[in-house]
Amino acid sequence: MSIARAQADLLLDRQRPAVRPLLEHAGRLLPALLLVLLVAAPLLAVFAFLLEPSEGIWAHLAQTVLGEYLRNTLLLCLGVAALAGGAGAGSAWLVTMYRFPGQRFFNWALMLPLAMPAYVLAYAYTDFLQVTGPLQTMLRDLTGWGWQDYWFPNIRSLGGAVFVLGAVLYPYVYLMARAAFLEQSQCALEVSRTLGCTPLASFRRVGLPLARPAIAAGIAFVLMETLADFGAVSYFEVRTFTTGIYRAWYALGSPAAAAQLGSILLLFVFGVLAFERLSRGRARFTTNTTHIHPKQSPRLTGARGLLASLACALPILLGFGLPALLLAWMAVDTGEGIGLGRLGTLAGNTLLLGALASVLIVLLAIGGLASSTFQRGRAARKLLRVAALGYAAPGAVIGVGILVSVGGFDRAVDSASQALFGIPTGLVLGGTIGAVLYGYLIRFFAVAYNPLEAGLAKVTPNLEDAARVLGCGTPGLLARVHLPLLRTSVLAALLFVFVDVMKELPATLILRPFNFDTLAVEAFRLATTERLDAAALPSLLIVAAGLLPVILLCRMLDRGTGARRA
Repeated sequence: MSIARAQADLLLDRQRPAVRPLLEHAGRLLPALLLVLLVAAPLLAVFAFLLEPSEGIWAHLAQTVLGEYLRNTLLLCLGVAALAGGAGAGSAWLVTMYRFPGQRFFNWALMLPLAMPAYVLAYAYTDFLQVTGPLQTMLRDLTGWGWQDYWFPNIRSLGGAVFVLGAVLYPYVYLMARAAFLEQSQCALEVSRTLGCTPLASFRRVGLPLARPAIAAGIAFVLMETLADFGAVSYFEVRTFTTGIYRAWYALGSPAAAAQLGSILLLFVFGVLAFERLSRGRARFTTNTTHIHPKQSPRLTGARGLLASLACALPILLGFGLPALLLAWMAVDTGEGIGLGRLGTLAGNTLLLGALASVLIVLLAIGGLASSTFQRGRAARKLLRVAALGYAAPGAVIGVGILVSVGGFDRAVDSASQALFGIPTGLVLGGTIGAVLYGYLIRFFAVAYNPLEAGLAKVTPNLEDAARVLGCGTPGLLARVHLPLLRTSVLAALLFVFVDVMKELPATLILRPFNFDTLAVEAFRLATTERLDAAALPSLLIVAAGLLPVILLCRMLDRGTGARRA
């Protein structure tokens, strides 16, 4: 017995060195793995419904509206990608490569439409362009025509949705393309000019191909936001997969059909991500010179300068200036608006959700990033990036997935409580603020994680080593070294999450507790009941809040541009 026990102990001693690293590695991965599971659970719940019976509703949808959903979604994506790509890349080339009247103003003002949600833009332009709106009314007064005597484009259409989404989403392409153009070598552009290329040909044959990866990444962001949009397409009565999900859940009362539509929409999103990755392939778009964009750009004067100014002013005017003026006029001119008590309640609910979500998500992002950094866990960092992919999931899909998964959790808790204690628990998470925050965590974790990861990449490991030599442990290292250096990144993450929560409509609309409305929900409710004047004030408050992170982003980019040009 003693010999057998000794042999067993010897075998265990030999295995411990191999087992201990595995346990330590698993411990390092645990925080990131939990975040991935939190993000993946609702999305997996959506896919789990693919083979579930939908009591004939799915067959009915396939025979009637599924083709229309597919066609409208594809046309919407193609139109918005073309419009946003052209406006974003073209304006980025002009403000980066040339000097012309207003160039410094356009440099940051072209990002202002980021503060304007697409559904708010839809409300403003509908009021302005509809038959009873000021533009057509003025046209009839000047010509004496009746409303049937002339043709006027219908804003509440697929083309109108393409225009609205393209006008507010082009800054994604602009930001990516501007950064790429700033890093391009002037030598390649000068060589193209010596070979007979005009400025336009130089842009088309040299500048644009070199910036292709950045522009493709910007267009991928635009497509994901287009697929996720619900407010604008729903208000314009354009049948897409997001509106179909909401209709299947609430109008038809079929969670299975809604989840099956959501799974198809997720396949669209993953297809966009795969296309962006495959479009680059093994191609490289780098330069072998340090002669970057010169400090003195060519000056455009006369007609060329005027055309460049107009080309940059038009996206700003259509995507921010005109809608903001229309909303302000509607808010002042309305005879019936939201009472101060109601407006205070809406603002309080919105601020509560924004504050809770921003603090919760940023703390989770800091915790996950810190654990992967301090323990040098590359696998943990990759898992956190997987968790950040939840941003690509549309809010409507997230809402349906959470309702399904949280509903299953609530039923399990209720059954266990009745079996053990004889006490029913009812809803534990469903229909609560907790479910809403859960949806925000999935949707906006990337919004908090990406600025923090970028800020942490600038912290040299020498600082960490010096702090540890001076006796600083992991908590002290986080509190005394990393967080002070990451103050700007933390502030940016908090602001970005806060404003995205204020603008989020489909997830809030699906998951919010009963009789718990936000500014976005109220604006959507008023607009869908044709009370556009009353919807102007909450819409303006959302836009005003969205200006804060845009201004912060402009300052950060200007600081980075100055550093590159110094």
